[in-house]
Amino acid sequence: MLEVRAPKPGNVHPGARFDDLDWRDFVHSAHAIAPILATTAERGVGTAIRDAVTATRQVAPSNTNLGIVLLLAPLAAATARGPLREHLEPVLAGLSQQDAVLVYEAIRLALPGGLGTAPEGDIAATPPGTLREMMQLAAHRDSIAAEYAHGFPITLDEGVPRLAARWPAGLTDPRDAIVGLHLELLAQTPDTLIARKCGRAVAGEASERARQVLARGWPDTTAGQDECDRFDAWLRADGHRRNPGTTADLVASSLFAFLLIHPDRLEALNPQWRLPTETGQPPRPSD
Repeated sequence: MLEVRAPKPGNVHPGARFDDLDWRDFVHSAHAIAPILATTAERGVGTAIRDAVTATRQVAPSNTNLGIVLLLAPLAAATARGPLREHLEPVLAGLSQQDAVLVYEAIRLALPGGLGTAPEGDIAATPPGTLREMMQLAAHRDSIAAEYAHGFPITLDEGVPRLAARWPAGLTDPRDAIVGLHLELLAQTPDTLIARKCGRAVAGEASERARQVLARGWPDTTAGQDECDRFDAWLRADGHRRNPGTTADLVASSLFAFLLIHPDRLEALNPQWRLPTETGQPPRPSD
C-alpha cells in the first residue's frame, strides 16, 4: 500500500491511473493477499502464491500484484521462522517441484503482460524441476527470477540500505524515500518488464533517464523535478508500455524487508500514511 501511494514515475498512484487500473485496485489487492501471505509458512510458498493470485483476481480487474506476491511469499515464509537473512536461503533451497507447479498455475491465472515463451521451463508446460530451478532458468531475463536464484540481492543488499539512507527515524512522510528508491533501483538495473515489452534498448534508455533525474538533483532542485516530470511522461507514452512494473515490485519487497527490520518507521508516519491494522474495507486516504 505504501508502494502504490508514492508517485513513482511511470506507475499507478493516486495521481495517475492506467486504462484498466486505478490505485484503489492495488489497495483492494493488498487487503486480499495480506491474510494469505501472513500464513505462508503454514501453507507453503507455492500454495500461498497461488492462493494470493486467486484472491486478487476476485477484487481487481487485471494483474496488480503477481510480482509482489512472488517476491513477498518467500520473505514471509523466512521471517516467520526468525531473522530474515538467516532463514531466507533455507526457504529458497527447500522449494519443490510442486511449488513450481502451483506458481505456474498462478502466473497463468494472473495473465501478466509481455510474458512470451521460453525454450526450457515455459510457463505453458509442466515445470521440469523445483521452483528455484525454474527461476534460475529465467534469471537472465527477469529480475524477480534472479532474486530467487541469487538470494534476493536487490531487495536485501540494495533496496534495504537505500531505504535506510532515505528514511531516517521520525520521518512522517515517506513519499520521497519511496520514489527515490524507485529511481535508484531503475537507474542501476534495467526494468525487465520494459525489456520484455519494448526491448533491451528501451529498458536501457529508461535506466539512463532515471540516472539523469538523480543527477539533476531530484527532489531538491527544480531541474531535478522537471526532469522527473519529463521522465514520467515518457514512461507513460505509447499506452504505458514502458511501465517499470518490475522495479515497482522490487520497491515493494524492499519496503517489506526494511519495515521488518525497522518497524519504528511505521509508527512515526503521519496518520494519512499509516496502514490499517484490521481487516475490512480498504481506507480511502487523501491523495
